[in-house]
Amino acid sequence: MSEELAIETGPMVIDHNELSSALRSHIAKPEFPCVGAKSALATDRLGILPAWRLNSGWNDVEIHDRLLDWSWKYKSDPSGLRSLAVMFEGPTDLTEEEFETAMWKRLQSLADKDSWRGQKYCDKVSSDPADPHFSLSFGGQGYFVVGLHPNASRTARRVKYPTLVFNLHDQFAKLRFDQRYEKMRKAILKRDIALDGSVNPMLSRHGESSEALQYSGRKVGTEWQCPFFDPRGS
Repeated sequence: MSEELAIETGPMVIDHNELSSALRSHIAKPEFPCVGAKSALATDRLGILPAWRLNSGWNDVEIHDRLLDWSWKYKSDPSGLRSLAVMFEGPTDLTEEEFETAMWKRLQSLADKDSWRGQKYCDKVSSDPADPHFSLSFGGQGYFVVGLHPNASRTARRVKYPTLVFNLHDQFAKLRFDQRYEKMRKAILKRDIALDGSVNPMLSRHGESSEALQYSGRKVGTEWQCPFFDPRGS
Protein backbone atom coordinates (compact mmCIF):
# COMPACT_ATOMS: atom_id res chain seq x y z
CA MET A 1 0.00 0.00 0.00
CA SER A 2 1.42 3.38 -0.96
CA GLU A 3 1.71 6.05 1.69
CA GLU A 4 -0.79 8.87 1.17
CA LEU A 5 0.19 12.49 1.61
CA ALA A 6 -1.64 14.37 4.35
CA ILE A 7 -3.57 17.31 2.96
CA GLU A 8 -4.48 20.24 5.19
CA THR A 9 -8.17 20.79 4.48
CA GLY A 10 -9.29 22.71 7.55
CA PRO A 11 -8.97 23.22 11.28
CA MET A 12 -9.04 20.56 13.91
CA VAL A 13 -11.47 21.00 16.80
CA ILE A 14 -10.52 24.19 18.65
CA ASP A 15 -10.66 23.92 22.43
CA HIS A 16 -12.26 27.24 23.34
CA ASN A 17 -11.99 26.58 27.06
CA GLU A 18 -8.27 25.81 26.82
CA LEU A 19 -7.53 28.97 24.83
CA SER A 20 -9.67 31.18 27.04
CA SER A 21 -8.24 29.76 30.25
CA ALA A 22 -4.65 30.29 29.05
CA LEU A 23 -5.23 34.01 28.40
CA ARG A 24 -7.32 34.68 31.49
CA SER A 25 -4.72 33.01 33.71
CA HIS A 26 -1.96 35.08 32.10
CA ILE A 27 -3.77 38.38 32.67
CA ALA A 28 -4.79 37.43 36.21
CA LYS A 29 -1.19 36.97 37.33
CA PRO A 30 -0.32 39.64 39.94
CA GLU A 31 2.79 40.68 38.01
CA PHE A 32 0.99 41.14 34.66
CA PRO A 33 1.56 44.83 33.82
CA CYS A 34 -1.46 45.92 31.76
CA VAL A 35 -3.99 47.29 34.24
CA GLY A 36 -6.42 47.98 31.38
CA ALA A 37 -6.56 44.28 30.49
CA LYS A 38 -7.00 43.44 34.16
CA SER A 39 -9.94 45.84 34.32
CA ALA A 40 -11.54 44.29 31.23
CA LEU A 41 -11.13 40.82 32.73
CA ALA A 42 -12.53 41.85 36.12
CA THR A 43 -15.61 43.51 34.61
CA ASP A 44 -16.30 40.70 32.11
CA ARG A 45 -15.49 42.99 29.16
CA LEU A 46 -12.75 40.78 27.76
CA GLY A 47 -14.08 39.07 24.65
CA ILE A 48 -12.23 35.96 23.48
CA LEU A 49 -12.65 34.51 19.99
CA PRO A 50 -10.96 31.16 19.23
CA ALA A 51 -9.39 30.69 15.81
CA TRP A 52 -7.35 28.09 13.98
CA ARG A 53 -3.90 29.28 12.84
CA LEU A 54 -2.38 32.74 12.77
CA ASN A 55 -0.78 32.00 9.40
CA SER A 56 -4.08 30.92 7.83
CA GLY A 57 -7.02 32.96 6.58
CA TRP A 58 -9.50 30.27 7.60
CA ASN A 59 -11.24 32.40 10.27
CA ASP A 60 -10.77 35.86 8.76
CA VAL A 61 -14.44 36.44 7.85
CA GLU A 62 -15.55 35.28 11.29
CA ILE A 63 -12.97 37.52 12.97
CA HIS A 64 -14.06 40.51 10.91
CA ASP A 65 -17.72 39.84 11.71
CA ARG A 66 -16.85 39.90 15.41
CA LEU A 67 -14.87 43.14 15.04
CA LEU A 68 -17.83 44.81 13.33
CA ASP A 69 -20.15 43.66 16.11
CA TRP A 70 -17.61 44.79 18.73
CA SER A 71 -17.39 48.27 17.13
CA TRP A 72 -21.14 48.73 16.84
CA LYS A 73 -21.81 47.62 20.39
CA TYR A 74 -19.16 50.02 21.67
CA LYS A 75 -20.79 52.86 19.74
CA SER A 76 -24.13 52.16 21.43
CA ASP A 77 -22.51 51.76 24.88
CA PRO A 78 -18.98 53.21 25.22
CA SER A 79 -18.69 52.72 28.98
CA GLY A 80 -15.84 50.79 30.60
CA LEU A 81 -12.55 49.40 29.33
CA ARG A 82 -12.84 46.43 26.99
CA SER A 83 -10.65 44.31 24.72
CA LEU A 84 -11.31 41.66 22.08
CA ALA A 85 -8.72 38.88 22.00
CA VAL A 86 -8.47 36.57 18.98
CA MET A 87 -6.63 33.44 20.11
CA PHE A 88 -5.14 31.07 17.55
CA GLU A 89 -4.55 27.39 18.23
CA GLY A 90 -1.18 27.67 16.46
CA PRO A 91 1.48 27.76 15.31
CA THR A 92 3.13 27.85 18.71
CA ASP A 93 6.73 27.67 17.45
CA LEU A 94 6.96 30.96 15.54
CA THR A 95 10.00 33.18 16.04
CA GLU A 96 9.36 36.86 16.73
CA GLU A 97 9.96 37.68 13.07
CA GLU A 98 7.65 34.91 11.87
CA PHE A 99 4.94 35.98 14.29
CA GLU A 100 5.23 39.57 13.11
CA THR A 101 4.89 38.52 9.46
CA ALA A 102 1.86 36.32 10.13
CA MET A 103 0.24 39.00 12.31
CA TRP A 104 0.44 41.69 9.62
CA LYS A 105 -0.94 39.29 6.99
CA ARG A 106 -3.99 38.71 9.18
CA LEU A 107 -4.41 42.43 9.85
CA GLN A 108 -4.07 43.20 6.14
CA SER A 109 -6.72 40.62 5.31
CA LEU A 110 -9.08 42.05 7.93
CA ALA A 111 -8.54 45.62 6.67
CA ASP A 112 -9.22 44.50 3.10
CA LYS A 113 -12.50 42.97 4.23
CA ASP A 114 -13.47 46.11 6.13
CA SER A 115 -12.94 48.14 2.96
CA TRP A 116 -14.75 45.60 0.74
CA ARG A 117 -17.74 45.67 3.07
CA GLY A 118 -18.03 49.44 2.74
CA GLN A 119 -16.83 50.47 6.20
CA LYS A 120 -15.40 53.97 6.47
CA TYR A 121 -12.00 54.47 8.08
CA CYS A 122 -12.18 56.00 11.54
CA ASP A 123 -11.81 59.76 11.05
CA LYS A 124 -9.97 60.16 14.37
CA VAL A 125 -6.86 58.26 13.20
CA SER A 126 -4.61 57.89 10.17
CA SER A 127 -4.52 54.84 7.88
CA ASP A 128 -0.84 55.46 7.06
CA PRO A 129 1.32 53.16 9.24
CA ALA A 130 4.18 55.69 9.05
CA ASP A 131 2.01 58.42 10.57
CA PRO A 132 2.33 59.04 14.34
CA HIS A 133 -1.49 59.07 14.48
CA PHE A 134 -1.92 55.68 12.80
CA SER A 135 -4.42 53.10 14.06
CA LEU A 136 -6.27 50.29 12.37
CA SER A 137 -9.98 50.75 11.69
CA PHE A 138 -12.83 48.25 11.75
CA GLY A 139 -16.49 49.15 11.63
CA GLY A 140 -15.60 52.84 11.80
CA GLN A 141 -13.68 52.51 15.08
CA GLY A 142 -9.93 52.88 15.52
CA TYR A 143 -8.01 49.96 17.03
CA PHE A 144 -4.62 49.42 18.65
CA VAL A 145 -3.41 45.81 18.47
CA VAL A 146 -1.23 43.96 20.97
CA GLY A 147 0.41 40.77 19.73
CA LEU A 148 1.13 37.94 22.17
CA HIS A 149 2.84 34.60 21.50
CA PRO A 150 4.94 31.86 23.15
CA ASN A 151 8.32 33.16 21.95
CA ALA A 152 7.92 36.87 22.70
CA SER A 153 11.02 38.50 24.17
CA ARG A 154 8.95 40.55 26.66
CA THR A 155 7.51 38.50 29.53
CA ALA A 156 4.15 40.29 29.48
CA ARG A 157 3.64 39.25 25.85
CA ARG A 158 4.61 35.62 26.33
CA VAL A 159 1.48 33.45 26.27
CA LYS A 160 0.82 29.83 25.34
CA TYR A 161 -0.98 30.58 22.06
CA PRO A 162 -0.61 33.28 19.36
CA THR A 163 -3.05 36.04 20.24
CA LEU A 164 -4.09 39.39 18.79
CA VAL A 165 -5.75 41.74 21.26
CA PHE A 166 -7.83 44.52 19.70
CA ASN A 167 -8.16 47.63 21.86
CA LEU A 168 -10.41 50.54 20.93
CA HIS A 169 -8.47 53.74 20.21
CA ASP A 170 -11.38 55.80 21.54
CA GLN A 171 -10.86 54.33 25.01
CA PHE A 172 -7.33 55.77 25.22
CA ALA A 173 -8.62 59.17 24.05
CA LYS A 174 -11.23 59.15 26.81
CA LEU A 175 -8.63 58.19 29.41
CA ARG A 176 -6.57 61.20 28.34
CA PHE A 177 -9.62 63.47 28.47
CA ASP A 178 -10.41 62.23 31.98
CA GLN A 179 -6.74 62.68 32.95
CA ARG A 180 -6.40 59.00 33.83
CA TYR A 181 -4.11 57.93 31.01
CA GLU A 182 -0.79 59.03 32.50
CA LYS A 183 -1.55 57.38 35.84
CA MET A 184 -2.39 54.10 34.10
CA ARG A 185 0.68 54.36 31.88
CA LYS A 186 2.99 54.87 34.85
CA ALA A 187 1.49 51.83 36.58
CA ILE A 188 2.06 49.70 33.46
CA LEU A 189 5.66 50.88 33.05
CA LYS A 190 6.43 50.20 36.71
CA ARG A 191 5.10 46.64 36.41
CA ASP A 192 6.94 46.12 33.12
CA ILE A 193 10.25 47.09 34.72
CA ALA A 194 9.58 44.68 37.59
CA LEU A 195 9.07 41.86 35.08
CA ASP A 196 11.97 42.43 32.69
CA GLY A 197 14.24 44.89 34.44
CA SER A 198 13.64 47.60 31.85
CA VAL A 199 10.89 49.45 30.02
CA ASN A 200 9.80 48.04 26.67
CA PRO A 201 11.88 50.16 24.24
CA MET A 202 9.07 50.16 21.66
CA LEU A 203 6.51 51.85 23.91
CA SER A 204 5.48 55.42 23.10
CA ARG A 205 2.47 57.67 23.43
CA HIS A 206 0.00 57.94 20.54
CA GLY A 207 1.09 60.88 18.39
CA GLU A 208 4.79 60.59 19.21
CA SER A 209 5.55 57.75 16.79
CA SER A 210 3.52 55.22 14.84
CA GLU A 211 1.89 52.63 17.08
CA ALA A 212 2.49 50.07 14.31
CA LEU A 213 5.97 49.72 15.81
CA GLN A 214 4.45 48.30 18.98
CA TYR A 215 1.96 45.75 17.64
CA SER A 216 4.13 42.63 17.40
CA GLY A 217 6.22 43.32 20.51
CA ARG A 218 9.45 42.76 18.60
CA LYS A 219 12.23 45.32 19.00
CA VAL A 220 12.79 46.97 15.62
CA GLY A 221 15.05 49.76 14.39
CA THR A 222 14.38 52.98 12.53
CA GLU A 223 14.83 51.15 9.21
CA TRP A 224 11.77 48.94 9.84
CA GLN A 225 8.86 49.47 7.46
CA CYS A 226 5.36 48.33 8.25
CA PRO A 227 4.09 45.77 5.68
CA PHE A 228 0.56 47.19 5.70
CA PHE A 229 -1.45 49.30 3.27
CA ASP A 230 -5.07 50.15 3.76
CA PRO A 231 -6.98 50.23 0.43
CA ARG A 232 -8.97 53.29 1.58
CA GLY A 233 -5.85 55.47 1.79
CA SER A 234 -5.06 58.13 4.41
